[in-house]
Amino acid sequence: MKPLEEITVVSLEHAIAAPFATRQLADLGARVIKVERPGSGDFARNYDERVRGLSSHFVWCNRSKESIELDLKSDFGLEALRALIRKADVVVQNLAPGSMQRLGLDYQALKAINPGIIMCEISGYGQDGPHRDRKAYDLLIQAESGFLSVTGDAADVAKAGCSIADIAAGMYAYSNILSALLLRRETGEGRHIDISMLEAMAEWMSFPMYYGFEGAAPPPRAGASHATIYPYGPFQANDGSVMLGVQNEREWASFCDVVLLDRDIAHDERFRTNSLRSANRGALKAIIEKAFAELLREEVLRRLDAAKIANASVSQVSDLWTHPQLAARGRWTQVGSGVGSIPALLPPGQTAARMDPVPKLGEHTTKILADLGLSECHARQG
Repeated sequence: MKPLEEITVVSLEHAIAAPFATRQLADLGARVIKVERPGSGDFARNYDERVRGLSSHFVWCNRSKESIELDLKSDFGLEALRALIRKADVVVQNLAPGSMQRLGLDYQALKAINPGIIMCEISGYGQDGPHRDRKAYDLLIQAESGFLSVTGDAADVAKAGCSIADIAAGMYAYSNILSALLLRRETGEGRHIDISMLEAMAEWMSFPMYYGFEGAAPPPRAGASHATIYPYGPFQANDGSVMLGVQNEREWASFCDVVLLDRDIAHDERFRTNSLRSANRGALKAIIEKAFAELLREEVLRRLDAAKIANASVSQVSDLWTHPQLAARGRWTQVGSGVGSIPALLPPGQTAARMDPVPKLGEHTTKILADLGLSECHARQG
């Protein structure tokens, strides 16, 4: 039995944050009913066509769910939604700000329908405060949270290559829902969860905030290097780039001795502490890359391993499909879809996750309505 096998989630969701949260609940066995707009559905279905005609974002975030098309502007659609909520354990929504209130489905209204309901609302800025009604997308929250100010290089800012603000909000929604389910088991009471993308990113930005404590300078943008720890980042060998990280004084001494073959550098006053190494990184980089210039990458990596210095390959996205560690640990499986079987990674930490198909739009409408004692014929009449 999977941990959430007896839990039903109704989700009014689109894009990434809420679908990512509910997909993880489905991974644990929850029944997730995805309410979609008739005809078009979750707009993330149409972001691209990269997975045999399906959207890459949608395939990632929506396996193991049931899709029902409901027109929430109609009396029948609202009746069906309320009927679903009466039988649900959790309601998740990331519609436009104020949408649930306009539908008459805020937390107090849901609690009247279902006293033990857990409602999780995900928005850009939260359900109150001066920014409540602002629209918010991932890149906009990366900007608003200060994330862009510390990402990139000295010349320009750079966004994260994945939807980091959506993912952060989705993870906090997921963990808060799990917490609320555990508490309800003890108390019988539901809970209202208010997840803000800005607050999720502010938490993840805590190191830069504390580094700039009481008006101190924030971390500089350092490209692929670490902003405040050095040497930590990419360095050029004779035939390509090597990524490495030195975290403490013991590793620094070993790096100088075994990798650079010059233990005297460890005692150079310019490099005696991490703060000094970071402040004098230009001079230290020149020393490191001079030592690496005559060495092939494989030799540099061999020395780093011998010195027990952390290092990594600078992989391409395509390399993940064939990464030997993922294969050796059996992390790949298959999920169904309307276009056939698609490879999918098992969720981290799990080997027996629920991995059911990615639903077609409205695929489960008839069955779900029938379970409620309703029909699509009623919908057309409504």
